[in-house]
Amino acid sequence: MNVKLNDTVVVITGKYAAKTGKVIAVSPKSNTVTVEGVNIHKKAQKARKANEVSQIVEKEAPLNASNVMVLCEACDKAIRVKHSVVDGKKVRVCPKCGAVLDKGYSGKATGKAAKKEAPAKRVRKRAKKEETAETAPAEDNKAE
Repeated sequence: MNVKLNDTVVVITGKYAAKTGKVIAVSPKSNTVTVEGVNIHKKAQKARKANEVSQIVEKEAPLNASNVMVLCEACDKAIRVKHSVVDGKKVRVCPKCGAVLDKGYSGKATGKAAKKEAPAKRVRKRAKKEETAETAPAEDNKAE
């Protein structure tokens, strides 16, 4: 599935054709995506408690993934996603302008190197207090 969460997509068929929105849910098993502000269905919600009021709720329903196309942010066109390997990582690329579509990809191969660096050593506050308490009597003995 070429559409991922938080992608900006344009609907190409149906009642909401040519409408754009952000993907808020993806279901690869059923090949559906839920787009913000598109395919809105009304549902009657019954009051479950005595102090609640029954109401009609508007909710986005899923669309088939074949009915949407990813919108490239760089060239602002609806595209078919192209896959290519950049710095040893498989990323989604716009075939028209060559921009990388994956937002999590920074374009640098420093991700592995950053993980290998040792994290800063953490010292407990209690341990510091004990060390100062141990050194204080030793200093008193030297003074006498």
